[in-house]
Amino acid sequence: MNRIGVFVCHCGRNISATVEIDKVVEVIGRYPDVAHCEDYKYLCSEPGQSLIKEKIKEKKLSGVVVAACSPSLHEITFRRTVEQSGLNPYLLEIANIREQCSWVHADVDQATAKAISIIKTIIEKTKLNEALLPIKIPVNQRALIIGGGIAGIQSALDIANSGYKVILVEKSPSIGGHMAQLSETFPTLDCSQCILTPKMVEVSQHKNIRLLAYSEIEDVGGSVGNFKVKIKRKASYIDNVRCTGCGVCSEKCPVKIDSEFDEGLGKRKAIYVPFPQAVPNKPVIDKDHCTYFLKEGKCGICQIVCSPKAIDFNQKDEIIEEEVGAIIVATGYELYPIEKIVEYGAGKYEDVINGLQFERLLSASGPTLGEIHRPSDGRIPKKVAFISCVGSRDPEHHLPYCSKICCMYMVKHAMLYKEHVPDGEAIVFSIDVRTAGKDYEEFFTRAKEEGNILYIRGKPARIIKEGDGLVIWSINTLTGRQLRVKCDMVVLSMAIVPSNNAIELAKQLRIQTNAHGFFTEGHPKLRPVESLVPGFFLAGCSQSPKDIPETVAQASAAASKVLEMFSHKELSIEPLIASVNDDLCSACRLCISICPYGAREFDESKNIVTVKESICTGCGCCVAACPTGASQQKNMSDQQMSRMVEVIFD
Repeated sequence: MNRIGVFVCHCGRNISATVEIDKVVEVIGRYPDVAHCEDYKYLCSEPGQSLIKEKIKEKKLSGVVVAACSPSLHEITFRRTVEQSGLNPYLLEIANIREQCSWVHADVDQATAKAISIIKTIIEKTKLNEALLPIKIPVNQRALIIGGGIAGIQSALDIANSGYKVILVEKSPSIGGHMAQLSETFPTLDCSQCILTPKMVEVSQHKNIRLLAYSEIEDVGGSVGNFKVKIKRKASYIDNVRCTGCGVCSEKCPVKIDSEFDEGLGKRKAIYVPFPQAVPNKPVIDKDHCTYFLKEGKCGICQIVCSPKAIDFNQKDEIIEEEVGAIIVATGYELYPIEKIVEYGAGKYEDVINGLQFERLLSASGPTLGEIHRPSDGRIPKKVAFISCVGSRDPEHHLPYCSKICCMYMVKHAMLYKEHVPDGEAIVFSIDVRTAGKDYEEFFTRAKEEGNILYIRGKPARIIKEGDGLVIWSINTLTGRQLRVKCDMVVLSMAIVPSNNAIELAKQLRIQTNAHGFFTEGHPKLRPVESLVPGFFLAGCSQSPKDIPETVAQASAAASKVLEMFSHKELSIEPLIASVNDDLCSACRLCISICPYGAREFDESKNIVTVKESICTGCGCCVAACPTGASQQKNMSDQQMSRMVEVIFD
């Protein structure tokens, strides 16, 4: 016999302002198999949880329904509460009468009726729930980190310094990411390389870190605690054991092409080290531009001049297979393609550049050794315009979201320009300035007061070429005046977008992204560094645009979650997964092909499909596809679903 206890939460006024709680308690209290119904102001509080424990024992309840907020918020909390009272935690269900009811209705009568209906359906589901036990799986205490920017570096060091092994995979020839390209960092204006380089070196020398630069993820299988990963180590055509990093090969190479590290403003050779402080500091050969590969063996100068005989043109890509227990995704960001901003002549006018290009002009190790020169003719620009929110906050034409760091790096650029060119004029065009960070507002104030920088409120409409300069057409939205500003160079604060391979990687990892390609966190407040799939954690700009302090903080947070996992030899994972009724299975194998996690396999001896419990996430795809009804979701069976629907239409 079922004895269901129902507890209705006011959630302060979040629920009670729209839902008539007294009426809900009165109606539900008379519902069949409800042994107790009671309301409380905050059920998630300690007194609220104590009330539930007390009533479970007093009323000998066989199941509990908590009518409150989304189960993604406090389901684990209430499961723990009922378990402490001796009741199986999977005999608890959450009726979401906040997000699905009170928050989306204004009419009290309609919201109250809907809340009652929602609770009734959950009661029916609870009646048919099974008492389940968590699935225990062993944990491989090694971590994989994808991405070698500052987020990946920080995560790797935190985990490695705690005594666990780490594999750090970076697709470029060197770790460091975009931070390595920066001249100074806001708001302290300290040298980017001075902060980053020691950490890069520490990664390369750490006994617990295996660095795989110039490598990419090929495939990821398995599940939380026991991932099987294939990593493609791209051929660099250099024997890194023999190579001494002397640089003679690069010096003698006759081929020059645009440098990716210098954002196309400088040149590099076909055999190259990305930048002087690169880690690992060993060259790679760019096969797409190397004369030896393009002209069938001609050239080969690098091989001739290499004393240690480290050049190996026969080197092939290598597939490395590793097993790890947790994966941190720290794939970083790219800038919104400048060519898409046609109204500013971006990609057409050489002197319209993006923020990273300006960083390379400012950098002492950049293509101009820290001298600011116009890309078109090499002259020092005496009047530079900085334009904010280019591609960001523009839902009609480009991207709707704020890229967060643009306002601040634009302030930094204007200040550094004035330092490099004291007699120059810096003009900043902005919609507004957002300074959400420690000491950011003070940094902005200092720029305005001491930097002699002119701020104009308004987003330019277009930029045209006039003589050897550029003309910006805009409106000052504070005064309403139309403006026509002539300048020598324009720096665009481009929107931040996910790394180029983010969507493809998400498919390989089988984790979610949002509409813009950023990886989706488990919960924006309570699980900000966890993905929706167990075992995958997020760090840095792979999840959303971030500045360096926030990136480092999130990287350490992701590392702490991995360390929490590694502190146990076994993991308990949710038993709310799919199962197969052997008697009903027709061996059609549809579920095998449709399972996005590879959690199904065919048992030849029994002629049925079985479930790999440690891999199944309970997504329900197999249940929907199964033509015989053999596939069922635990505690979400067809019988339960049918009964819930019937109650709604009663």
